[in-house]
Parts: sequence; structure tokens; C-alpha cells
Amino acid sequence: MTALVDTPSQRIDALRRTMMASGINAWLVPSSDPHLSEYLPGHWQGREWLTGFTGSVGTLLVTHDFAGLWVDSRYWVQADKELSGSGIEMMKVAQGQQILAPIDWLNIHHPGSITLGLDGAVLPLAAHRAFKARLGDSATIKSDRDLLEEIWPDRPALPQAPVTSHDDTLAGQTRSERLAQLRQAMDEAGADAHLISTLDDIAWLFNLRGSDVDYNPVFLAHALVDAHHVRLFIDQDKVPAELREALADDGVFLHAYAEVLDALTRLPEGARLLIDPARVTLSLIQALPDQVSLVEAFQPTTLAKACKSEVEIDHVRAAMARDGAALCRFLCWLDETLVSETPITELTIDARLTAERTREKHFISRSFPTIAGFNANGALPHYRATESAHSSIEGQGLLLIDSGAQYLDGTTDITRVIPVGEPTAAQKADYTRVLKGMMALSRTRFPEGIEAPRLDAIARAPLWEAGLDYGHGTGHGVGYFLNVHEGPQVISRGAQPTPQTAMREGMITSIEPGLYRPNQWGIRIENLVANRLVTDVETLDGDAFLEFETLTLCPIDTRLIEPSLLREDEINWLDNYHRTVFERLAPKLDEPTRDWLAEKTQPLAG
Repeated sequence: MTALVDTPSQRIDALRRTMMASGINAWLVPSSDPHLSEYLPGHWQGREWLTGFTGSVGTLLVTHDFAGLWVDSRYWVQADKELSGSGIEMMKVAQGQQILAPIDWLNIHHPGSITLGLDGAVLPLAAHRAFKARLGDSATIKSDRDLLEEIWPDRPALPQAPVTSHDDTLAGQTRSERLAQLRQAMDEAGADAHLISTLDDIAWLFNLRGSDVDYNPVFLAHALVDAHHVRLFIDQDKVPAELREALADDGVFLHAYAEVLDALTRLPEGARLLIDPARVTLSLIQALPDQVSLVEAFQPTTLAKACKSEVEIDHVRAAMARDGAALCRFLCWLDETLVSETPITELTIDARLTAERTREKHFISRSFPTIAGFNANGALPHYRATESAHSSIEGQGLLLIDSGAQYLDGTTDITRVIPVGEPTAAQKADYTRVLKGMMALSRTRFPEGIEAPRLDAIARAPLWEAGLDYGHGTGHGVGYFLNVHEGPQVISRGAQPTPQTAMREGMITSIEPGLYRPNQWGIRIENLVANRLVTDVETLDGDAFLEFETLTLCPIDTRLIEPSLLREDEINWLDNYHRTVFERLAPKLDEPTRDWLAEKTQPLAG
């Protein structure tokens, strides 16, 4: 069996044989798991196993005579390369439309009666409803089987990493306080039970952390909360006895991970279950008895988790200072190494940067795979160097470094661009326009409650003036020692401005405009910011306004700036930022690195 599924084309053929035997015309494979995670445990990386495409987002559709992978512009170059020779066609799609685009393709190429198969255990309930609406009554959706289980001979087992407690002093709230807050929201929604499957919400709610998912300190579990008790469905071997007792003291009782479906089937007649259709899977809801009524609302923990308390933000500030010190040591080393012409590669960058962060207190891991792209590789927004495919850093060009870390007291994400050799006038112009966009949004004040996607154009305006743009979003929410990509806020012109995306006090968000010239260079400048109430002006009718506090502490390379493109107020913002960076980081650095930082934070204004 194994010999028949060694390559993507052979794996697709094996899938087709199973589809035909099952009466299925088309099979859909999203990049998803039963918790609708971004980064997936190996057990649910079926789309990557079938196609060989290693990007984090993409949707595969296979029919009897066609196989296509829908990806957005961040992955077009990567997908074109990785799908070569597989027989799988790359399908270009607008960002955020990967799930529905294959359904629209089916409507065009297979109108009328068709049977679409998919694994209901990894599909959001909301997506299933959208599929049915698009396909119409003539189509059948079969969601009760996972065909990958039948053709994937060496499928990875579920992860078994231990679960630990996140100290209340770091969390800022106790488990009991968060459960009380959730139950109040349940009462207000008219629900007497609530199902949670998203892993970062579960980790946050119970002040627990794990490592079942690379880069994200979460663990596989579902939670069912009622007015008095909580059932946490998890591999109980992961939870030490002492932690089990502490959970039980707070009314949280452990059950086997696979028992969640059985528990849902046993909900009492008349139960009112609160769910978020975008955050639970189809299979879970299909397990419910007919007598259970659904209360559909935005998941309360998602917003509560996004609005960091002052205690959490204070901890993040401390984590940012330590992260900034590690970055300065790394960048000082990099400057010295480039001058000495010591051979280094993109892989060297990741190794050295991670080593510097590892020295810092509370460091746990990277928060995502480091992106270190030199010249043309930097033009791939989600590029990742590998042992078999990476570039040496030599000659002249731009080195884009996007990296981050998980600390017990915060999650970081930062992008900087470093010149190698003497930058060209074109590179300086591009870099300065991206910097102008980052600064424009960083300086913005806006009404509390405005939908985050509406802020996107502010960062693009300096690029639009020159006829330039970029294909990804401008900002994403960031967790607190949790997922580096977190909602509900997202600053992106491709996102729908819904009430759920409203900007609230305490949210932490990235600001990261970019510019990518294929086969030449890529530029992205990224800081993390926190939403803070404006207090120094009176607003009309007393309306609350927010502004951004920049949390990231790391110099922005001024060697790439074309000063003539900056206004005086922009120069002043950059000089003030660099003054803060030096004041906060200098006490944490050794003398050579402190001298380096003093040079890198010299004011442009003179």
C-alpha cells in the first residue's frame, strides 16, 4: 500500500479510487483540524500530505478528472514551485476566499446533481451552510467519513505533549474569575450550556498551556460549560494529578478527548447550547439531539481574550523589552558578520536569532517559523528557508527577517529589513514608502468600536500614491502567550467589517505593510501595538477614541531611508520611537551592543 502513495500524484490517484468506490464526485480538503486551527498537528495535515504544498493556507478540491489547490497571492510563487509535476493545478484566489472559491468552481464545471465529500470533523458549521447555499438543493454533501484515514498508511498519531498551568500572576485572572465571566455572558445570551473547541480559547479560559501545536502553546481539547460544571475533553494522561485536582476544585472535570461527541448526544431535552458557527465543526453539531436548541452568537471568550487587561499588557511590555534586547544582540552580530564577510545563509539567521532569544527569561519557543528571505526570497511573504533550498547572504541586496517568540509573559512578532552592501535608490524609495505606511497607521486615532478592516487603507495610502500595493493584510491580532495570529480584529481590506471585528481597548495588533517586487526584493516593517484610550483631548459628545501604543522595541534601519520622502512629523515620530527604544533597551545590553544601539537610534532630525 505504501508504495502506491509515495508521490502527490499517486496519493491523488488513491483518493480518486476511494472516492469512486464511495460514490463521491468531488472531495474537498481544507487546511483545518477539529479545532479550526491555523497551525495543524501532523495528524490533520492532509492537504500538505496529498499535494506537497507546505504553505499554511490552501484548499484542495479533487474530482475524477481534476485536482486544484486554491491559494492567495502570498503563496502563488511557492505553490507553483511545490505543485510542479504533481498534476495538481494552482488556482489563484483573493485572500480569504479559499474555502468558497472551489465551491464556485464546482457550480461552473459540474452544475446540477453532484455529491461533494468532505470530513465534517474539520469543517466549520458556517462554511457548511455557505456550501449548501452555493450548491443548491440538487447537490449532496457527504460529511460522515474521512477518506484520508483509508489511504494514509503512516498518518501521524495525535500529539501527547503535557499540559501545564499558566500562573495566575502572569494571567492576571484566576480560572474561577474567567469562568464566572463566561457564565455571565451565557446567561445574557439565554444559554445554559456552551461548547468551545478553539484551542487558544480553551487555554485562556482555564489558565493552561501545552505544546500539541507547533509554535502555539495550546493543547487538543474541547470544553462543555454549564452553570455549575465544566467537562474538559482531553487526553487525561497529559494532565498531572496535582493539576487535575486544582481543576476539579474549580468545577472542571476531565473526560477522554474522543468522548465529546457522546457527551453532546446526551445533552438533556430542552437544553439551550451556545455555539459560534464559525468556531465549531459540522460533526459536533450533527451529534446533537433534535431536542437541543442552538443559541448562535459570537464566542464570548474570543473577545474577552483579545482585550488584554492592564496586568497582561504590563507583562507584554516586559517581554517586549527582553525580546528587543535579544534582537539587538542579534542585529549587532549580523552587522559585524556582514562586514567581516564571514559566510552566512538564511538558515544561519534563524539559528542565531533563536539562540539569542533562548537566553532571555521566560522564553518558551518561536511563535512561528522564522522568515529570513534574501533578495528574491524576501519577495515571497511566507517564504521559509530549508536545508535543501536556501540562499547565501552575500553581495548586495535586502534581507527581510520576520520572527517572533513565545514567552510566559507575552507573544512577539516583528519584521525588519537589513541592507546588505550599499542599498540602491529604488530600494530606499520602496522601503521609505512602506515605513511611511507603518508610521501613518501607528499614529492614527480612531473611534472605539470602529471595525478594524476600515483602518487598512491608512497604511496603504503612501504606497498607493506611488501606484504600489501589497497582497496581504496589514494587521492581525496577537495572543498573550497564545497564538501569534488571533482574532477577532484584523486590519485587512480583504476582511468583512463586521461588528465582531470592532477595535476595543486592550487589543494587541500587528501593523505590517509591505512591498514585494518579484525576483528582486521584499520589504515589510512590522511592530505590535496595543489599543489605548485617548485621554489628552475632549471628543465630540464624549465619544471614546483609541490610539496605538507601540509595544515592539527594536531599531528601524535608517540606512534604507530616503529622507526626502519623509515629512517633518514623520521624522519626529521615528526619532521619538528610537529614543524610547534606546531608553528601554540600553540597560539590558552589554557595552558593545549598547554602543551599536546608540548609533542605530541616532535622530534623523539632526
